[in-house]
Amino acid sequence: MRTDFSTMPSTSSEEEKVLIQKARRGLLVFFAMLIPLSILSYVLIMKAPIFGLLLMWTPGLSSIFARIVLREGISDISLRIGGRQTLKSLPFILLFPVVIGLFAYGIAWITGLVQYVTPDSFIEGPSGVILVGTILFQMFAGTAIGIISSSGEELGWRGYMLTRLINARVPRPVLTSGIIWGVWHLPVMLFANYYSGPYPALSVILFMISVTSFSYLISRLRLTTGSIWPAILLHACWNAVIQDAFDISSSGKNVLLWTGESGILVALALLIAAWLMSRKPLVIRQL
Repeated sequence: MRTDFSTMPSTSSEEEKVLIQKARRGLLVFFAMLIPLSILSYVLIMKAPIFGLLLMWTPGLSSIFARIVLREGISDISLRIGGRQTLKSLPFILLFPVVIGLFAYGIAWITGLVQYVTPDSFIEGPSGVILVGTILFQMFAGTAIGIISSSGEELGWRGYMLTRLINARVPRPVLTSGIIWGVWHLPVMLFANYYSGPYPALSVILFMISVTSFSYLISRLRLTTGSIWPAILLHACWNAVIQDAFDISSSGKNVLLWTGESGILVALALLIAAWLMSRKPLVIRQL
């Protein structure tokens, strides 16, 4: 991966030391809040799945807590739209989950590894028309609704943790952020059957590949546009299209082995996408 830091302001060695110290303090306070709040959310989810929304907001709440405690302000969240760069990213945001879905789930359906089932929908017509209509509905309406939950994660992961990892000079900060994001999901996988396939150990490995690869793509959007909104939108669109269009159209005893976020084909598709994206220079526009 080639990285161009030419757009970032230069700093003296003393200023850099201060920046690193501030970033490390921010990470310390962030994780000090994130870990116990996440554990509480895991416990509550076991009792009622509705607490999943609380879990998705734990990173955001933890980042808000860190900002208040350390008096950091909110300017670096990059809540501005991002101008032309964000507009240019919209086709990618809307179409990426569809392309991954058609590749991974399409192969599974055609080869018989996973059974295709017509999704329940208010749309009427042939099976293919219902699937296309469901995908289009989730691309737009599903994404709009999903912003509520994805904002909670992205305000924390890409709006706070990622930039602190970079400023703290943590080696391979984008990769590190993806691994942390994946590990954060594991208790739900192991104890609440979130995308847990027939072979739990394999599901964990594949899920980590999927999440780390997807995190790389979301992180690039955040860094290259200088705005958190593309990250929020891609996260929301992925959840809506993959989970509420492709997942509900798939059935069979091996459905979680081949498809879903811990499926072999989805992990492979995301890994290829991340590799292809890594061939392009990464120009960081704002931290």
